[in-house]
Amino acid sequence: MMSVWQVFVYAGIAVYAIVAGLVIYAAIAYRCPDRSVRQASATFHKNSKLEIFWTVIPVLIVIGLFVKTYIVEAAVETIHSHPAEIVDVVAYRWSWHFTYPREHIVIDETPDQPPTLVLPVDQTTRINLTSSDVVHSFWIPAFMFKRDANPGSVNVFEFKPTIVGTQRGECAEYCGTYHANMVFRVRVVSRPDFDRWVRSQPKSGSI
Repeated sequence: MMSVWQVFVYAGIAVYAIVAGLVIYAAIAYRCPDRSVRQASATFHKNSKLEIFWTVIPVLIVIGLFVKTYIVEAAVETIHSHPAEIVDVVAYRWSWHFTYPREHIVIDETPDQPPTLVLPVDQTTRINLTSSDVVHSFWIPAFMFKRDANPGSVNVFEFKPTIVGTQRGECAEYCGTYHANMVFRVRVVSRPDFDRWVRSQPKSGSI
């Protein structure tokens, strides 16, 4: 997603620089130093080549941005048939419930003690996201990733963290009094460390 953001920013800077440059050039090149001199108005009515040029170029820019966005969005929306891990995430006022169905692990903390979502690095994890009460939003700023958690429906998506470390996650949809405290941690570890973490967790027989 960062690559899409960068392309849009650079494209915006380039368009601004061209437009601003032309405006400044016209203001300097065609200024009238003597205000007492009345300049004659332009005698031409159209320039077909120039009009085609400034119509085609913006269209090509929009098409390029669309193609870039589509390619990245298609990769983000891809759901693999056999992800490395699956985590069921339930948002509720005002915390998060993480369940690892394969490993029979349940992580359920409180706003005073935010839960930690542990993920293996360089492996695909599928998230099945829902809410038990109101609309929440699952947001990990470091991943540049956000999805809504809607009551009564499951939002399925996947991501593949590539850097080991601990990041902050939070709810990005105002959901009530303690919305600001509805945070969680995302801890990305190596596969061996993830396997050791799995063995260290108590197992729930109710999954």
